[in-house]
Amino acid sequence: MKRRNVLAFDPQGHLAGQLSEVVAGDQMLHCVDSLAAAKKILSRDHCSVGLIVLDAPTAQLQEEIERLIAGAPTTEWIGIVSPKSLESREFQVFILNAFHDYHTLPIVPQRLAMSIGHACGKARMRLSLVSEDAAAGRFGICGTSPVMVKFFRQLEKVINAELPVLIGGESGTGKELVARAIHNFSSRSGKPFVVVNCGAIPTNLIQSELFGHEKGAFTGATQRKIGSIEAANGGVLFLDEIGDLPLGMQVNLLRVLQEKAITRLGSTLSIPVDFRLVAATHVDLQEAIRAGRFREDLLYRLNVIHLQLPPLRERLGDVRLLAETVLKNFASGTQRRKVSGFTSEAIGAMEAFQWPGNVRELINRVHRAVIMSDSKMITAADLGLGGFVQENQGVTLEAARASFERDIIESSLRANGNNVSKAAQQLGVSRVTLYRVINKFNIELSSKVSSPIKAGVCRA
Repeated sequence: MKRRNVLAFDPQGHLAGQLSEVVAGDQMLHCVDSLAAAKKILSRDHCSVGLIVLDAPTAQLQEEIERLIAGAPTTEWIGIVSPKSLESREFQVFILNAFHDYHTLPIVPQRLAMSIGHACGKARMRLSLVSEDAAAGRFGICGTSPVMVKFFRQLEKVINAELPVLIGGESGTGKELVARAIHNFSSRSGKPFVVVNCGAIPTNLIQSELFGHEKGAFTGATQRKIGSIEAANGGVLFLDEIGDLPLGMQVNLLRVLQEKAITRLGSTLSIPVDFRLVAATHVDLQEAIRAGRFREDLLYRLNVIHLQLPPLRERLGDVRLLAETVLKNFASGTQRRKVSGFTSEAIGAMEAFQWPGNVRELINRVHRAVIMSDSKMITAADLGLGGFVQENQGVTLEAARASFERDIIESSLRANGNNVSKAAQQLGVSRVTLYRVINKFNIELSSKVSSPIKAGVCRA
C-alpha cells in the first residue's frame, strides 16, 4: 500500500514526538518548523493532510499560512490550537475559513488519529478528481504536484471566459501548450489557432505579418497577404514573447483590441475581426514599463486574466512523470522500443537537478538519451547528468538537499553582510529558525553578526 504523506508545521518543535505516535502505519509524517520547509515538501510530494500547530499566531503568520494552504488545494488541513486562542473571534473566523478540522491542545491521540484518517479519505477523493486528468496530460501538460493541480484548476476556469489571457513563466515551461489548451478546449476549437512569435520577426516586417498588406503596398508586395490577426478570425491569436513587440506595434495592437478591426497595409478598408487574444512572456512586463519598453495601457488590456506557469525546479515531484511520458511518446515514435525506462540513479539525478531550461530541457535530454542509450534502461550518463551524479557520488538525495540548503543559507548570509535578521527575512524564515539551522550545519558567523542571539543557545 502506498504511504500517505502527512505534513506537520510545528514552529516551536514541541509536538513532533507526540505527532509521530499519532499517525498510522500507512502514513509518513514530515515535521518542519518553518513555512519555507513546508513549501519545499509540498512542492516535492503530495501531502494528504497538513497539521499546523497554532498558539496565538500573529496576523502576519495567519496570512502566510493562508497562502500556504491556498498553494496546496488537494491537501486537507487540520489546525492544532490552544483553547485560549479560540477565545478570539478573529481566530475563530480564520479556523473556519482555512481548515478542514481543528484539534485543541493537549493532544488526544485517538481523537486526532481519527480526524487525520477522515481527512486522508477526503483528500484521496479530492485528488482523484484531478490527478487522473493531470497525469494523463488532459491539457497536453503533465503534472500532479500541488502547484500544477492548482494551475489546472485555474486553467479550467478561464478556458471559456472569452477574455484576454496573459501567460507568464520562464522559457521552456510550456506557455504555448497552455495557449493551445485554451483554444482546443474552448468553443473556438473548430476555428484557427494562429501563433506569432513577436521576438522572431524582423522589425520591418512585423506590421505586415500582423496586419497583412495589399498588392503594391510596398516594394516586393506582389500580391495580397492576409495578416495573422485576420487569419485568426473566429479563433485564437497567440502572441508569444509579447514583451519583444516594438513600441510602435504596441500602439497598433491596442487599437485593434479596442476597435475589433484591422486595416491592411496599403488599404483604407476597415475589416472587422473576432478573435480571442492569448499572450505570453518570460520577462517582467512591469519592469519593461518602467524601462519604457512596454505600454502600461496595453498591459491592462492583455492582463485581464493572468496564468503563471511554475518553473520545473518548483515541481520536482513531476519530473519522473514527465520523463516517463516523454520517453513513452518518443521511443514509440522512433521505433526505439528496447528503451523501456530509467535507472534509479537516473531518476535520482533528475529529481535533484534544478533544470534551468525547465521542461524543454528535460524533453531534449530524454530524446537524446533514447537515441544514445545502449541498453533498455536510461542512465544518468545517457541524460548528460553523469557529472552531476559524480559530484554527489555516495550522497543520498536527502544529503544533497541538505547541502543545497546550507549553500543557500551561506549565500544569503554573505549577501546580507552576515546580518542574520536580514538573511532570515530574505529566506522567509524566523530568526530563531535560521539560528537553529546555522547551528545544525555548523555555519560559522563572523563578528559582523548584529543580533544578540547566539547560534549555540537557540531554543525551539
